[in-house]
Amino acid sequence: MTATIVIIGAGLAGLRTAEELRRTGYEGELVLVGDESRLPYDRPPLSKQFVRGETDDTTLRPAEFFDDKGIALRLGTEAIGLDTAARTVALADGGVLAYDQVIIATGLRPRRLPGLPDLAGVHVLRGHADATALRADIADARRALVVGAGFIGCEVAASLRAEGLEVTLVEPQPTPLASVLGERVGELVARLHRAEGVDLRCGIGLDTLLSDDAGRVRGARLSDGAEVAADLVVIGVGSRPVTEWLDGSGVALAEPARGGGVLADEVGRTSAEGVWAVGDVAAWRHDTGETKRVEHWTNAGEQAKLLACALLGAEPPTAARVPYFWSDQYEVKIQALGVPSVEDTVDLISDDGRRFLVYYSRDGKLTAVVGAGMMSAVMKMRNRIATGASIAELLAST
Repeated sequence: MTATIVIIGAGLAGLRTAEELRRTGYEGELVLVGDESRLPYDRPPLSKQFVRGETDDTTLRPAEFFDDKGIALRLGTEAIGLDTAARTVALADGGVLAYDQVIIATGLRPRRLPGLPDLAGVHVLRGHADATALRADIADARRALVVGAGFIGCEVAASLRAEGLEVTLVEPQPTPLASVLGERVGELVARLHRAEGVDLRCGIGLDTLLSDDAGRVRGARLSDGAEVAADLVVIGVGSRPVTEWLDGSGVALAEPARGGGVLADEVGRTSAEGVWAVGDVAAWRHDTGETKRVEHWTNAGEQAKLLACALLGAEPPTAARVPYFWSDQYEVKIQALGVPSVEDTVDLISDDGRRFLVYYSRDGKLTAVVGAGMMSAVMKMRNRIATGASIAELLAST
């Protein structure tokens, strides 16, 4: 193919897709559009090494890489409209890009809690600018409040404790990560944070923020009426797909109640001819027939390979896909292989008070393995998950 492919979104998914298109043999014009002026960068370190000041650069590829690969960068402007009939993308800087194929990789935007006062010292964390602002505030802070004990909230709480701050972590659910890993494993994650001195309060939300006379946050009132002091606040209550620019395009979207995002088949094709979707914004159809978004780093690369092959008519990878994600909290790496569900049966295989290993199963078959500080034990289960190994046989052999 020598047509023009435009990728909207210069995050990990967009970059990996551009790389895979070139690797699969595409020689035509390739344009990567990003709303930030920075070169594509890695987001996971932002909540960890970057905010702690251990690294300053999370760039994924140097500028010369894009020259070498013939990838035209259009950075510092966002897409504001898609005309699928004319096959054009409208940009915020007034530009219009014509395409033969367009790939949506616009990712997510942090959710914000409505009704809160606009105060200095209150942060969300998604992009480089967010992390830079948070890192600057950490230097002068002594007490922090983190709202939301999902992966971002837990990682930020761990980073703030590593920097010596007193940390209060509040979560409306019964445990951290309850909606992802279930309450039983959530209790093990809670234990880890409490052992590190975090004031973890579950089943509690944020009522409002309190300010000083200068308009800076000084604390918060929680849903149970308690007040906590804080020099900085990080709100990590999830994200939403960046899809508003697709209004009127005819591209089908998932219902917000089902996670939203751009609906796509098992290789990224959307409802519109010549339009594809990849990464966090994309609600792909999975082997089970379910359509859902997967917000994990490794998923972006796996989807990019499948999409590039489908778009170019190449043979797709044949290895079974076993989802994988991880979260670094303190010195412990929490890893998840497979698709854990709160509806699965959970068996605790190993627990030394800090490190643990858990098997998830459904209908008698292994569906996922989650471990903390148990890298080898987790990763060796990839094939067992792919083949749906009998949980009874696995438990009998442990």
